Amino acid sequence: MRALFGEQPREVGILAVVAFTVAVGFGIQSPAIPVFASEFGVGSAAVGALVSAFAFMRLATGLPGGRLVNRFGERTILTAGMALLAVTSVLAGLSWNFTLLLIFRGACGIGSAMYTVSAMSLLLRVTPASSRGRATGLFQGGYYLGTVTGPALGGGLLSLSPRLPFFVYGVAVAIAGAIATVALNRADLRGRTDAKGTRTSVASALGHQSYRAALTTNFGLGWAVFGVRVSVLPLFLLHVLKAGPAWIGIGLAVGAVLQAVTLPVAGRVADLWGRRLSLIAGEGLILVSLVMVTTWQALPGYLAAFALMGLGTAFCTTGGAAAVGDVTQGRGGTAIATYQMAADLGMVVGPLVAGQIAETYSYETAFTTTAAIVLAGLLMAIAIPRPLPKS
Repeated sequence: MRALFGEQPREVGILAVVAFTVAVGFGIQSPAIPVFASEFGVGSAAVGALVSAFAFMRLATGLPGGRLVNRFGERTILTAGMALLAVTSVLAGLSWNFTLLLIFRGACGIGSAMYTVSAMSLLLRVTPASSRGRATGLFQGGYYLGTVTGPALGGGLLSLSPRLPFFVYGVAVAIAGAIATVALNRADLRGRTDAKGTRTSVASALGHQSYRAALTTNFGLGWAVFGVRVSVLPLFLLHVLKAGPAWIGIGLAVGAVLQAVTLPVAGRVADLWGRRLSLIAGEGLILVSLVMVTTWQALPGYLAAFALMGLGTAFCTTGGAAAVGDVTQGRGGTAIATYQMAADLGMVVGPLVAGQIAETYSYETAFTTTAAIVLAGLLMAIAIPRPLPKS
């Protein structure tokens, strides 16, 4: 553990392990959701609503979760969020009709929002500015490693019972939450605040160009990477490139692996060369990937675009989170929640708008629109003031 996390605060390692556990569980559930829902005799629209319920409740409760962090503290809300995740996951597995399953999946989204806001707030609070990018990279690396591992485990559990993945997730999150609660309660957070010991409001954070750039970048990530990449791009592969559906999973895996591998390097770049350069590099890579998939309409171009998206996302997420940490000093639950909600909003809006554009006009027009959103983030990153040279 020491070799991996170096001189990072011990809380970084704890939070990275918890992130891995939560992501593994989420991945375990993913293949079980449509199979379990189909047992209640519902159609594809209802299954889509089941998936959307989780994301919608995350978006709707992100800001209230930030206020709870401000009032009760990061560790209390983290414990409460993970407890809610564990309980509602088990209850979802016990559901005897689709309505209950939908309710409990939505409640899982509330627990997820509470957990993610409090975990990121705590991470940014305990980490000094000089290593904030690397800490964010390690934390997100744990999460993405879990997203790659989880679906493979879920497929095996699904063969036994479609309810089993929900129970396994609930138990795993409960155990991780209990361990994290005990370990984090030993941490002394006194003095790990900004100079005035005050909370940073959203209005105050918006006065910083780096925060505005981080918001714009995260919205673009939600739209392009977390939304269009998993919705419109696979349809482009099937209908335009005429490739087999197996290449959808291969493309996503290529991007996810490269993103996870690059996160530690991207975090180091954000710390040593600055948040501005990290955001510019990330947005530039994602923009090039969209241009590539539009102009090089072949399977190699499709895979190369996914690879560049993975690399660009690693730089954007570490640079953006570190920039938010610099502005809030880890003492801005609502400001951090707003940053995370920007990605959730992009993930909800992006697939809907891009999908409608692709259906009405063309896939090329949809990708061009997505590229314009990413370009806006790139321009906002370029506008961040350059740091003054050290004397």
